[in-house]
Amino acid sequence: MSSKKREQWSSDFGFLMAAAGSAVGLGNLWKFPYVAGTYGGGIFLVFYLIFMAVPGIPILLTEMAIGRNARLNAVGSCSKIKKGWGFVGAFGVLGSFFVLSYYSVVGGWVMKYLAEYSLGRGIPSPESYFTDFTSRSAEPILWHIGFMLICVIIVSVGVSAGIERISKLLLPLLLVLTIVVCIRSLTLDGAEKGVKFFLVPDLSGINSLSDWGEILLHAMGQVFFSLSLGMGTLITYGSYLDRNANLQRNAVAIPLIDASVAILSGFAVLPAVYACGLDPTAGPGLVFQTLPAVFDSMAGGGILAALFFLLVLSAAVTSAISLLETVSAFLIDALKIKRISAVLLSAAAMAAVGCFASLSFGALSDVKIMGMGIFDLLTFASDNILMPLGGFFMCILAGYIWGIPAMTEEISSGGKYPLRLVRLFSVILKYIAPAFILVIFIASFF
Repeated sequence: MSSKKREQWSSDFGFLMAAAGSAVGLGNLWKFPYVAGTYGGGIFLVFYLIFMAVPGIPILLTEMAIGRNARLNAVGSCSKIKKGWGFVGAFGVLGSFFVLSYYSVVGGWVMKYLAEYSLGRGIPSPESYFTDFTSRSAEPILWHIGFMLICVIIVSVGVSAGIERISKLLLPLLLVLTIVVCIRSLTLDGAEKGVKFFLVPDLSGINSLSDWGEILLHAMGQVFFSLSLGMGTLITYGSYLDRNANLQRNAVAIPLIDASVAILSGFAVLPAVYACGLDPTAGPGLVFQTLPAVFDSMAGGGILAALFFLLVLSAAVTSAISLLETVSAFLIDALKIKRISAVLLSAAAMAAVGCFASLSFGALSDVKIMGMGIFDLLTFASDNILMPLGGFFMCILAGYIWGIPAMTEEISSGGKYPLRLVRLFSVILKYIAPAFILVIFIASFF
């Protein structure tokens, strides 16, 4: 596809909603509360915010600049910057493929829970219900495919008419629903314990260098997962941007929206968990096992639960469509095929892999690769390998090969929006960010 025919966002606001929607997803509403609960609450939050600023914002800005400059998919954009460096974008495309393969499975779980609460049935015996449901063969796969079909319909319509339009609708809805659930959670008796746990750093449980490493590793991983760094998404979305768009403003606004929703979700979940005397370190089952028990203990909890899972579904969809678009855009540019063909091909392949991920909780639970089930293997490959490698080599490509002067020219839109603190940006991109990523990447294997 030539750059002249390339689709564009209808407005800068539309891009902001789509890019923020890509960032705001299950990473905020499903993953952030349980990771924060598991790794120290307030102390985790401090490092999460630090990593959001450094290296989060500089890498996000870099990816958008590369995409807008090249006006191609993630692989093509990196190749255009420097021939032979398309592998950097390939990390992102492959990462997006792996993430959506298992992400869609979790999206299917959310749809199932939303359906149960919307029909007034609720979730009896939440812990056993979740285990029983996810260990089945057919039903979770049907919900997984249903979630993927929603994404196919949106992405196949196009960038402006599909992705941008649905993001403009869902992201504001998501913010409103988050605030509603947050207010209800904070008004529960005993909620102040959860607020204290979430906001006040507690060093009493940190007894070794290994404990600090765990916190740093998961804080950095949360930022990469949530902002979709190193996944090619922001390169792809940036390639549809107008030359006059203010990249710097968007690079600050997107993490601000993302972090705000993550923090609000922490206030929505952790105070409620403490108010009901439950365990904040419940892990991935926090949303599907612990929270239903919280809702069941509240007056009007069924309505609140339906609102909460509608919120989670909205977040899941806005992120999932960005992952599908990243893979589809690569096929459109590389194979010169129509959008609908690329979307269907991408979705079918990811849905197939996702079926095996779903079955790893049941029929294929005994299948282990490197000691991990299929679902966990996909998570490890994307979160611990592909995203960090993509982010690391993105810093090298932009900082050393493309160069700060050329980047500054693109980021400033030819001088229209002067880049302040150029020297600081250069130091972060060339030295601090890759060092952070490399250290934590190596630590993740130990």
